[in-house]
Amino acid sequence: MSLSHPALSEYASFARRLAAAARLETLPRFRGGGDVFAKDGPQYDPVTDADREAERVMRAMIAQAHPDHGVIGEEFGAERAEAEWRWILDPVDGTRAFVCGAASWATLIALERGAAPVLGLIDQPFTDECWIAAEGRTEYVRHGKAAPCRTSGETALADARISTTDPRPAVAYFNEEEAAAFDRIAHATRVARFSFDAYAYGLLAIGALDLVVETGLQHHDYAALAPVVEGAGGVVTNWRGDPLGTDDRGEILAAATPALHEAALKLLS
Repeated sequence: MSLSHPALSEYASFARRLAAAARLETLPRFRGGGDVFAKDGPQYDPVTDADREAERVMRAMIAQAHPDHGVIGEEFGAERAEAEWRWILDPVDGTRAFVCGAASWATLIALERGAAPVLGLIDQPFTDECWIAAEGRTEYVRHGKAAPCRTSGETALADARISTTDPRPAVAYFNEEEAAAFDRIAHATRVARFSFDAYAYGLLAIGALDLVVETGLQHHDYAALAPVVEGAGGVVTNWRGDPLGTDDRGEILAAATPALHEAALKLLS
């Protein structure tokens, strides 16, 4: 969703500053040791001191610059969640990748107004790549050089490149039925690649991937992703074609074009 608002340009600049501050916490710890903790639950779900310290820094900056804004973060929950403007933070999306030294993790920052997404940022510090979406447009920034980005424009499922974080049923994000649905789409596409986490949505926005299909996402996982993909010309819904967050499974279907999205929906149903 796009929104024209006098403050939005300022908020986009502020989001970049948040990402830069998070980099100071995450980059020194990436492939450099640091503490890793396992969250409670049946599956291995790690959290690192990079996750926690990056979120602490971003929360402190928001509290100082915009004390009336709300914050919802993966590590420390919600503050002022009913505020008109609220920031959604995932300091290290893809913590498993982070602890394995793979550069597919990202810092995710979103801004919502009245619960509607108006700004999204995906930042990969190690590769020095950042995607930022506001007012219906997405910019790709690498090594300080910014340019508008567009999806591939692919419309044919047979020629599409698809990704999901982990396709295994039961031990990862899909249940058996969902894994079978993903398998139907993957077999209909040209190539499938895995374990990109949020980075996959950045690749989709610059035309390097065409489809991303996932479940098990939380609000902090997807809030920044939809503005980035949509601002590059893509389509993002759940597996029924409805807005994100309207199902109880955390489904997401991101596609380069409406035609590709429609073809994928038919195989998911």
